[in-house]
Amino acid sequence: MKHLERFKKMINLAIKLEWMHKNPFSQFQLKYDKYDRAYLNERELELIENTEFKSDRLQKIKDCFVFSCYTGLSYIDVKELTGNNIVKGIDNNNWIYTKREKTDEQVKVPILPKAWAILEKYRAIQEKDFTTNNVLPINSNQKSNAYLKEITKACGIRKNISFHVARHTFATTVMLSNGVSIETVSKLLGHAKLSTTQIYARVVETKISEDIQNLLKRFESKKQKQLKAVQ
Repeated sequence: MKHLERFKKMINLAIKLEWMHKNPFSQFQLKYDKYDRAYLNERELELIENTEFKSDRLQKIKDCFVFSCYTGLSYIDVKELTGNNIVKGIDNNNWIYTKREKTDEQVKVPILPKAWAILEKYRAIQEKDFTTNNVLPINSNQKSNAYLKEITKACGIRKNISFHVARHTFATTVMLSNGVSIETVSKLLGHAKLSTTQIYARVVETKISEDIQNLLKRFESKKQKQLKAVQ
C-alpha cells in the first residue's frame, strides 16, 4: 500500500505538469487491512522462560528469544550485538547502545535483570569478555523461526511465533502492560514516529481492568473526603 501511495503521488505530479491528461487512479481507493500482531502474554512468556531444553540448539534460540523479549531488539540487532554495544548508562547500570539495522535510528535500552542474566550465561560459556565478539549464539533467521515453532509446541503455546514476536511482546507485555508510557516504549524500540509504536502497542484487557479499578478507588476516595467535609 505504501508503494501505491507513492506511485499515486507521482501520477498526480505528472498530471500537474501536464505529462498525463487523465488519472488512471481516480476511481481507485487504497484499503489497509488492519490485523492484530501476535505477542506472548505474561503466562506464555513465563512458560517459555521456565522451560529448559535438553537440545542445545533449542535452548540457545530460547535464550536469544527471551533476551529479545526483555530488550525489544529485532533479530538482526540481536545477531550483530557485540560487547562494544554494552556500556554503563547515566544511572550507572548496564545499557545497550546500538543502531537499528532497519532504520539506522539510535537505540538506548537499559538491560533488565533477565536479559543481563542471559548475557552473563553466555559470557561464562564462551569464557571470554564482551569485546568485539557477538555476545549471543543465534542461528539464521529461518532456522531460528523453525526452532521457535518446536519451542512453542513443547510449551503448549498455540500461536504462530516468529522471532519478531519478541519485539511485540516487549512492547505489549513487558512494557505497556506494566505502566510504561508509550513515549518511552517508542524510544526503546527506536521508532522515529510515535504512530509507528501504536501499531505494536495494544492495551491488554488486564491493563484496562487495572486502570478502571484505580479510577474506582479514586472515586471512592473523593466520596469519602466529601462525606468528611459535610460532617
